[in-house]
Amino acid sequence: MIVPKSRLLFWVGLVFLPFSVLLTATPSSAMLSAGLMAAFVILAAIDGFLAFGSLDGLTVELPEVVRLSKGREGELTLRIHNDRIKSGRLRLGLAFPPGVYSPNRDMIAELPEKVSYSSIKWPLKALESGRHVLDKCYLEVSSPLGFWAMRKTAPTASEIRVYPALYHEQKYLAALFMNRGLGIHTQRQVGKGRDFEHLREYFPGDSYEDIHWKATARRGHPITKVYQIERTQKIYVIIDASRLSGRRVGENGASFPATILERFVTASLIMDLAAERQGDLFGMLTFDDRVQKFLGAKSGKAHYNACRDALYTLRPQRVTPDFSELFTFIGTRIRRRALLLFLTNLDDPVLAESFVRNIKLISRRHLVLVNALKPPGVKPLFSSSSVASINDLYAHLGGHFLWQSLHETGKVLERNGIGFSLLDNEKMCAQLVSQYLGVKQRQIL
Repeated sequence: MIVPKSRLLFWVGLVFLPFSVLLTATPSSAMLSAGLMAAFVILAAIDGFLAFGSLDGLTVELPEVVRLSKGREGELTLRIHNDRIKSGRLRLGLAFPPGVYSPNRDMIAELPEKVSYSSIKWPLKALESGRHVLDKCYLEVSSPLGFWAMRKTAPTASEIRVYPALYHEQKYLAALFMNRGLGIHTQRQVGKGRDFEHLREYFPGDSYEDIHWKATARRGHPITKVYQIERTQKIYVIIDASRLSGRRVGENGASFPATILERFVTASLIMDLAAERQGDLFGMLTFDDRVQKFLGAKSGKAHYNACRDALYTLRPQRVTPDFSELFTFIGTRIRRRALLLFLTNLDDPVLAESFVRNIKLISRRHLVLVNALKPPGVKPLFSSSSVASINDLYAHLGGHFLWQSLHETGKVLERNGIGFSLLDNEKMCAQLVSQYLGVKQRQIL
């Protein structure tokens, strides 16, 4: 496609306007004025004709996958293939999706002579986590005289993967993580351990409850059981991706404030790193009205990448969660006793009732901790003095009713041996890791 440039419009005005006035004012100069204007038209036509084919042999290659963290700056490297090996200026344009921001709407690449490959780095910043696709690249070169622009749309296949940012969460966990990399300080564990290791002969001072009576009867002298502290345990994070997880939290003025689901995803990735450093196995499960994704408990960098790739495209669905199907799935797929950390929303009384009724299917086999993100304004009545109008009074009253409902749900869960916590948005990851370390320290798994 060929389009006129501003230079052509400028020269059209500069040539046609005075000569048109001269043509009407002095008829004797009509032949000269018409000839000059016709010559300019012919010159512009020749310039446009020479522009055709100027984009032949120019192709642009984008990387197949670009990985970024949300809120962090990065760059996209474009590789330009110049088969004609001619010098020139190439104008490039990319249509970034809304979740990716770039300060440059277009960029100019200088193509050196006798060089078939050139590259240009395009700055960008990730605003929203997820998978973003760049399927088009726009090319433009100028005609020899600069009157025309030859444009072409080239298909591309580039994927921008934006992962949740963990840097700020790691800063909040500075007291729990070592300076080198992501190592958690060794936690003092209470007790002697519960995993059976081996048998040995009785020594004075051994507890009678540790005597293995059957082995003692077979051998004719006391035999003691030796235990070790549990080293490798299975940790599962269960993430609610239903309709209530699509609510926004954080600053109202942000361009892309995080959803509750994004906070759940960030917390689960932090838990994966924490479990890895503690020597435990980490697994994850996501659900809405059915189980979406399930990864068994494993360890290692490859497993962490698999969890990250499974979570970064997760989006809240406008459906009501089916807790009956969820707990049936957990009961059949997770057979060995494990720590189950639920990240869900129980501020809807109907959903809370369904959750409490169905969780009894797994609460006796597994250690279950239920966590919900604390909704804004949820607190007991008369706990705040910032009431300036009748609207503030009604708002505080609504927050009190919601707090009371969540408090009652927590009491019911605790009576069934299930922990329940309301997490703060800013401290969510630190509070979740603290729960996990507390379980490790007390050896209650």
